[in-house]
Order: sequence, then structure tokens, then C-alpha cells
Amino acid sequence: MATPSTAGPSRMPPRLAQPPPAPSTSGDSESTAPQPGQKGLDVGVLKELAKTALVERLNDTQIQGAKTLILDPTLAGPLGLVTEVALLKPAETSKHQAVDKMFWLEAGPLNVGTRNVVWLCRPKLSYMRIIAEQIRSHQLNPSGTGPLVYTILLVPRATELCRKVLEDEGVAGDVNISEYKLEFIPVEDDLLSLEMDDIARDVFLRGDETPIYYSSLALMTFQRAFGLFPRILGKGDAAKRHHSSGFPEFRDIEPSEHLDGLIIIDRSVDWVTPMCTQLTYEGMLDEYIGIRNSHIEVDPGLLDPQQASTPSSTALPSTPIAKKRKHHLSAQKDRLLGEIRDLNFAIVGSRLSKLARRLEGDYGGVKNLKSVSQMKDFVGKLGGLQSEQQNLRLHTGLTEQLMPITKTDEFNKSLEAQQNLVAGYDSAAQLTAFEDLMAQQAPWATVLRGVVLMSLTSGGIKPKPLEAFKRDFLQTYGYHHLPLLVSLQELHLLVRSPPPTSQPFPSLRKSLRLVVDDIDDSSPNDVSYVYSGYAPLSVRLVQCITQKNAILSVAAEGENERKTVPRAHPIVGWKGFEDVLATIPGATVDARQKVEGEVRSEAITSQDATKTTVVFFLGGCTYTEIAALRWMSRQTRGRRFLIATTGIINGTTLLESFGDRPPLPLRS
Repeated sequence: MATPSTAGPSRMPPRLAQPPPAPSTSGDSESTAPQPGQKGLDVGVLKELAKTALVERLNDTQIQGAKTLILDPTLAGPLGLVTEVALLKPAETSKHQAVDKMFWLEAGPLNVGTRNVVWLCRPKLSYMRIIAEQIRSHQLNPSGTGPLVYTILLVPRATELCRKVLEDEGVAGDVNISEYKLEFIPVEDDLLSLEMDDIARDVFLRGDETPIYYSSLALMTFQRAFGLFPRILGKGDAAKRHHSSGFPEFRDIEPSEHLDGLIIIDRSVDWVTPMCTQLTYEGMLDEYIGIRNSHIEVDPGLLDPQQASTPSSTALPSTPIAKKRKHHLSAQKDRLLGEIRDLNFAIVGSRLSKLARRLEGDYGGVKNLKSVSQMKDFVGKLGGLQSEQQNLRLHTGLTEQLMPITKTDEFNKSLEAQQNLVAGYDSAAQLTAFEDLMAQQAPWATVLRGVVLMSLTSGGIKPKPLEAFKRDFLQTYGYHHLPLLVSLQELHLLVRSPPPTSQPFPSLRKSLRLVVDDIDDSSPNDVSYVYSGYAPLSVRLVQCITQKNAILSVAAEGENERKTVPRAHPIVGWKGFEDVLATIPGATVDARQKVEGEVRSEAITSQDATKTTVVFFLGGCTYTEIAALRWMSRQTRGRRFLIATTGIINGTTLLESFGDRPPLPLRS
């Protein structure tokens, strides 16, 4: 296959594929430092609610005493963010709630030594059938402990369909069914997640509105804890159905003094953003190493040099065993992560180098200690220095893993083609670039994300090139991807031109300033720094409500050097962007929630008051969108963004959810 050049006006950051630069001598940019006093809601109460609810369920009068817990594997990660396994073990004060043993929920007979058996799982029909088979099998071969007490805890709620399956299987009378309402989990101080998988597939492809109902319940619980949202805005048909799913029954809740609104972003409004390669540090980690339930698998040596992986004595010399360790990525425990996670990856190396120089100077200061009091002060700081050093070792190691990827021809060709597509430059040449990557056996997701991006940004693909691409794609990567291609066509993500439905991206480039040139990654003045020139459409929609000037007028030169941070303007809805919204498919939501007889002023009267705006992504969001909203929180006084989502996604996990499960590899 020929490999013509894709030369054109690419905005790919040239520094991205370079080694970490020398230490910076300048201080941190003002835009990356949090504004003093910008403290939002204490969402830790939601974690306590989830933890207390779990203990109460395991302490139910029907299942007191030691118990065997059989856990849905997909719940292990979310539960790990709420509680610790040690809390479920026997304790002097709570032996009645003790979990004796824990097993994964999978097909096969029960092997329990306690009288109580508790299944904790999502309400899936496949799980109900497995549980029914395990109960029947155990009843035919009872254990020496006598008759067992069977309990199913369904997360977040029990469904009639699950009850019906248990009825049909003939075990409904033998099992107690209860619920464990695991809803919003505080992943960070400004990030809540339902940690639900494949929501975009269920809602937009299968038409299943159950996740909309679940997330509505979670937002209702949120309002019970923090007060009523004064105003609800949103974009997208699913956002409209979400708003209509039950908030009125909570009219008795007092209005919140700390919240100024809820913004619901329907994922189907912006498919473009997840298809682009994330360029923030945390986004790159998710793309190329993988973050699951805020945990990442790393080499043990990055966490503890003494536990560096060594070859097993029984293994062959050429096949060392390197067992990964899970590490919880949390800015609450890792201050360095909080400083670099939202930076463009191009400048992460300089920040790490700067910190290394500072630590070297702090440790070197021990030579100049002359008095006992000075030594005492240094010893007091030593624990903090050691913690910083450990965090620096971890993130330097992760950066070193990512750096070779950014130097590959595959990465740079793909990134250049993506940025040319969002800019609207020569889409035919970009299709050729992705065909070349396919011929070079690049990962299937890299190729397909690029071609889907082309379809979305160019108003479809001409029929002949599209059919040729589909044929080559299936022959290259396997025909098990055929259901995925069919799903993408049904969702209008991979279509012929002209497309069957309106695709407004070409017109939105200008009206919402989606493409911004000359972005300074080290001191950005626009959210587009997260993609080195592309501003996520979803975030621009949030700015249409909360930071209108960022779109209506181009940022003035020297804005980053401003001495004072402007005050956030009150939320006045979509005013000024009605025509733009009309071009975007999907319903527009703008509703007020008021208690009867209430008189409220939308103006923020106190100069010190900080309001929280909740941005909820229905269908998942990316780490780059989270980074952009955090950046927005630092640009004004008086408003803080709290991000809520059904889950964290990227383009690859999104595409995988639309297809069938990959086939099992053949055993030799």
C-alpha cells in the first residue's frame, strides 16, 4: 500500500515526543495553582453513607453471625473505594457482621463453612442463573453445617426481572433478596463516579433506560445530603429523560446554599472528544497503561525499591516473572499527582525534574545543620521528604514508560491525523494515514478511533472508501469485529456521506471555538490545552452556561499575567447560544427547581461565598474533560465545579463496549 504524506497544518506539540527537558527555573504558572478559599462541598459524607449502608446490610437481622460473601468481580473495584476488606473481618465489637470467607461469583458448586451465604452482585440475569444453580446443587448435597440461609444483595437495586428468573429457576422461596444502594463514590474531592460499566452501550445502543433511573436516584440522594439544585440545565435526549425521571418527588428538600446548578451532558452530544488521544498526564496513563476504579498496575519496584521484581528461581532465565501491584491513584494521598495529573504531558518531565532538584537541595541541607533544634526540625520534615521522594520515583517511572510511546511513528502519525481532522484539513489524506497504520498492524482501536473521528468531523465518509476500509479492517483484525462495525453504523458514528442525521461539528468549530491555535501548554489560557489545540465540545457547552466570555470573545493577550482572578457570573442558562444549541441534535434542558413560596436571588451576593456547580456526564467522561473542568475552576472566584459521571472512559473502552466480547484464544 502506498504511503503518501499527510503534510498539512498539524498542531501536534513538537515537545510531546521529546525526552524530559531540563529543570524549569520559573515558578508554577498561576493557572495551575488553586485559588485560595475555593473550597467546595465535603463529598466525603457520600463515602460514609455507602460504608454505613454496607455494614447495615451485612448486619441485617436475617443474616447475623459469620457469613460467606460471594462477590461480583465487577464490584470489587468500586467497593475498594468505599471500604476496606479488613473492616468486614471479625472484630470484638461486631462479630455478628463478620465475613468469614470471600469468593468470586462464578459458575461452580458452593464450598462454604458458614450458615449464612451472601451474594453481593449487580442485578444481571446471568448471575441469577448461576446463583440458582449453586443453591440447587447445595440442597442436593447439603453440608454438615445444616440448612443454609441464602441472601442476595443486589446493587444498586433489586429488579422484578431478577425475581422472575429466580422464580422460574425454582429457588425464589429459598433466598432472601435485599438491596445495597451503592451510588456516587467520591473518587476525589471534586470527582464523583457511579463506577458503572458500559453505560453508553446500554443507553444509546440498546435503549435501556435503567442507568438513567439509577443515576437519577443517585442525584436524588445527593440532593438529600446537600440541598436542592436551584437550576437544572442539560443537552441531549438522554439528559432530557434524565431530568424527567423523578426529581419532583423531592420538592420537600430545602434549597441548597452551596449549589447553584446541575448541568447534565449527554455523551451522545459529543462523541468526538473520547475518540481523540488524551494528552494530559492522567489521560495518557489511562490510554496506555490503564486506570481501573482509580487503580493502576505498576511494577513493584516503583512503589518500593526493595520489592523490585526479580526472576523466579524455578523460572527459565529468559522468562522473568514480573508480578504487577495495584496502586491507588489519589491526590488525597499523593500530592505530586494532584500537581501534575491535569498538565499536558509535554511539560510533565520539566515539573518532575524541578521537584527532583528541590528534594536534592532539601536532603543536601543536612550538611549545614549546626544546632540540635535545626536537626530536630529536619527530622520532623524527613517523613514528608521521604513520601515526596517515593511519589517522585513512581511518577518518574510511569513517565519513562509513556515517553517511548510518544516517540513512536504510530503515535505521532495518529495524533497528527487526529488534529488535522478536528481542524477540518484534507480528510481524505487522513484516511490514507489510518489505512497505512492498519497495514503496519497498529492496534485496531487506534485505527478505528481515527476513522470514526473522521466520520464525525467530516460529515461521513464517501461510500466507496468506507466500504473498502471496512473490508480491510475485518480482514486485518478479524471478523469478530463485525458486530462492532454494525453498532457504530446504528449509532451514526461510522456512516456514509451524506450522513442520515445532522452532524454539526464542522459548523461548531467556529461558533464554539473548538480549535485554538498557539496554545502554551505550560501556561494555558484555554481548556484546549488538554488536547493541544482542541477544546472538548462537552466542556465548551459547560462554558456556554458558566464562562460565556471564554467563547464569545477571544482571550486577550497577556490574560495569564492578570493580577486578580475575575468573579464568576451567575448562571443565566443558555442565553446567547440558543442558535448554536439548535444545530446540535438532542433536546435542550433548562428548568428551575423552587420550593413553594421561596424567593431566591441568582446573584452571588457575598464576595467570599463559593458556589458549586455540578456537571454530570451521562454515559461517561474522559480524564481530559475532568482536567479541563478543574482548570475552569481556577479561572474565576466564587465557583467550583464538582464533576459527576457514570464512569471514566476513553475511546478504546468506549469502542470495546459497543462490540461483542473478544473470542477466547485457542489453547495449544
